[in-house]
Amino acid sequence: MKKWLLGVMLGLLLVLAACSSDGNESGGGAEGEGTSKKKDVKVGITQLVEHPSLDGAREGFIEALKDAGYEEGKNLTLDYQNAQADVNNNMTIAQKLVNDGNDLILAISTPSAQAALQATKDIPVLFTAITDPVSAKLVKSMEEPGGNVTGTSDTHPEAIKNTIASIKEFFPDAKKVGIIYNSGEPNSVVNVDKAKKALKENGMEAVEVTVSASSEVKQAAETLVGRADVLYIPKDNTVVSALESVLTVANAKKIPAFVGESDSVKRGGFASYGFEYHDLGYSTGKMAVDILEGKKPSDIPVGVPENLELVVNKKTADLLGVKLTEEQQKKAKIVE
Repeated sequence: MKKWLLGVMLGLLLVLAACSSDGNESGGGAEGEGTSKKKDVKVGITQLVEHPSLDGAREGFIEALKDAGYEEGKNLTLDYQNAQADVNNNMTIAQKLVNDGNDLILAISTPSAQAALQATKDIPVLFTAITDPVSAKLVKSMEEPGGNVTGTSDTHPEAIKNTIASIKEFFPDAKKVGIIYNSGEPNSVVNVDKAKKALKENGMEAVEVTVSASSEVKQAAETLVGRADVLYIPKDNTVVSALESVLTVANAKKIPAFVGESDSVKRGGFASYGFEYHDLGYSTGKMAVDILEGKKPSDIPVGVPENLELVVNKKTADLLGVKLTEEQQKKAKIVE
């Protein structure tokens, strides 16, 4: 009788042990559910100024996090800080994001990224909407960033070259091209140098006007009236944040304004070879997911825009009296 009872007890113990093992292997129970969930994370965002391109990059970044299971108000805490176009604010913001213990920092613009890198060598930093991260000393190379920083550049190798070439396509008699930019923005200097080279190759001359604040942009545009046949507005955060000031002058004087990205075409610029900044931000967001889940920034090459297309604003073309040919309309993405 005792042997029979002992056998039953041993059998029950074996059944319980098997159930416990099955539960752990299948992820069942409270512990299993916890391991399948995304961990809670804090992400800081520092942005130089608000305008559609930079805002689009930020929105795309957040969307990528959400698609990967990191959602604000649930397991994601976002701290968005804007420098209001004041470069001096970048360092204060970067230090705050570091002191607050964020798991990752997104820097939108070159000055924002440089400040974030200066503030920390430990927290992963991602950048986006940056012209030349190597010249800005953010990474060692595009292929092997090194350190705690990587991200996406908004410079497609052919974008400026193609945009400048399109000036001759639409306005073959153009000789002088007015350029407005902030010489204090490293990305702008790089863009303008590339534009000047492309202008020379296409038989045109640059007429440069520099500004240091958005409040100076309209006056700068006015000084180019009568001196420039066409305007070219590069990817300059100071000028793009006040783009309507340029376009008010340009459109009133029937001066075509070619721009550095698609969002500025949508705002009234005549044309550009560009891409969607939302897509660029989304790509950066996917990098963030990899880093939050264990990958090192140093192992992630810097990304660049994948798609480049000619974008033309038909409403602006009509205002300027430019009749788009059938071939031009087929070639370009038309917006109004």
